[in-house]
Amino acid sequence: MIKDDRQKSLLEVRGLVKSFGPTRALKGVDLDVRPGEVHCVLGQNGAGKSTLIKTLSGAHQPDEGEIIWNGEPVRIASPVAALELGIATMYQELDVVDGLSIAENIFLGHELAKGGVLSSREAAKRTRELMERLGHPSLSPSREVGTLSPANKQIVSMARALSHDIQLMIMDEPSAVLDSEEVNNLFRVVGELTDLGIAVIYISHRLEEIERIGDRITVLKDGASVGSNLAVSATPTNELIPLMTGTDIEHAFPQRAPVADDAPVVLEVENLSLAGVFDGVSLSVRAGEIVGLAGLVGSGRSEILETIYGHRKATTGTVKVHGRTLKPGSVASAVRADVGLSPEERKSQGLLLEEPIYRNATLSTFARFAKSGLLDEGAERRATEEQMKALDLRPAEPNRITRTLSGGNQQKIMLARWLIHGTEVLILDEPTRGVDVGARVEIYGLIRDLAAAGTAILVVSSEIEEVLGLADRALIIADGHVLAERSTADIDEHGVLDLVMKGSAA
Repeated sequence: MIKDDRQKSLLEVRGLVKSFGPTRALKGVDLDVRPGEVHCVLGQNGAGKSTLIKTLSGAHQPDEGEIIWNGEPVRIASPVAALELGIATMYQELDVVDGLSIAENIFLGHELAKGGVLSSREAAKRTRELMERLGHPSLSPSREVGTLSPANKQIVSMARALSHDIQLMIMDEPSAVLDSEEVNNLFRVVGELTDLGIAVIYISHRLEEIERIGDRITVLKDGASVGSNLAVSATPTNELIPLMTGTDIEHAFPQRAPVADDAPVVLEVENLSLAGVFDGVSLSVRAGEIVGLAGLVGSGRSEILETIYGHRKATTGTVKVHGRTLKPGSVASAVRADVGLSPEERKSQGLLLEEPIYRNATLSTFARFAKSGLLDEGAERRATEEQMKALDLRPAEPNRITRTLSGGNQQKIMLARWLIHGTEVLILDEPTRGVDVGARVEIYGLIRDLAAAGTAILVVSSEIEEVLGLADRALIIADGHVLAERSTADIDEHGVLDLVMKGSAA
């Protein structure tokens, strides 16, 4: 970590401007990063963070401004040029290749060779060393990346960056797919990097992480720097939020009345198992109730949700909606029963990014908009516009391509899809992953409003605080088993972790 405020800068950014057609993504950004520090860049989605890091990594070229590296002005013409300077970037959207092995991913583009011949043995050796350094020695160099969890794919992405001789590591939302134990491991690695004098630009929506890991902060809003080189130790959270949003936000979960004791059970899961993943899971969710699954990455949380939804076929057990048993392994059966899923990886599993908003919003309800075998696009747009207004999804342009939206608005599209469908059971896997602090508060309110309207909601989040803040009841999951069920009023984050670490409710 940085100790000397008089230390010379490794990277200076002065007046950076970048436009895409009529849209000015960066309007004069200043940034100063010193060797061995963690410099946190904060801002809501759309503030310009992604454009900034893509410019520093050579993916974009600035229209105006200056980048100074080790005291010399530079032009970073490409990602390869950035790596040659010593700048490595870990993007929020994982850039690993599923069909290749871990070792092949790590050394992709700079393959190890001896005498002109690729050396798979040396690549495997270096991969094992990197996995050991990153705290994951059990990940085999030959394992296909497509078989890994999102958290382990993140580890491979980090290993790829560390396989280069770097002076600066840019991390875009590195903890988004990690649980608390994995985050602690990430922070250990970051600490080792800074101890070696390597600088880290760290982007996160989780303000509590900034307090733990950061040295200085730069805040972006609407493409401009509104706070530069702020010392973390001297800048409390209640000063950062107004800089990011322009308004004060109450950092709390919305309150609501408890679920009525006589509310009917809508979703009932009995003794559900998926061989080798989880076993004997039973749960119920009543109309208007939010039930959360709390546990660490790898505990089986997401797999339980996917099996309930029919994306995976259960080995044993039943899933019932209003007393009617769903066909195992059938998403169609779940959708017909008015069950909706917003998946963990919404961009790869839930959304058609190159399609317009209205097509994504009506994806599960095409039959309603079909006339004589043809889709009534006007009706699709009208239904989408209605939900866009209800969800305050901006800009309210149903023809807009989905990829261009912020993470918060993309998540709202997932909610709009199931609102149009008329979903009675809504399953949410990481509902605020990659979503900024302002949009989080909006999404929390939307989820609570859906429950208040009678929707039965099942939610998973890597942030235990989020599960406890949203849900009425929580099931604590570890190693594919339900350890305990608690009212969220009767347990806190420490209590959940204590149960998980003990491995039982005793």
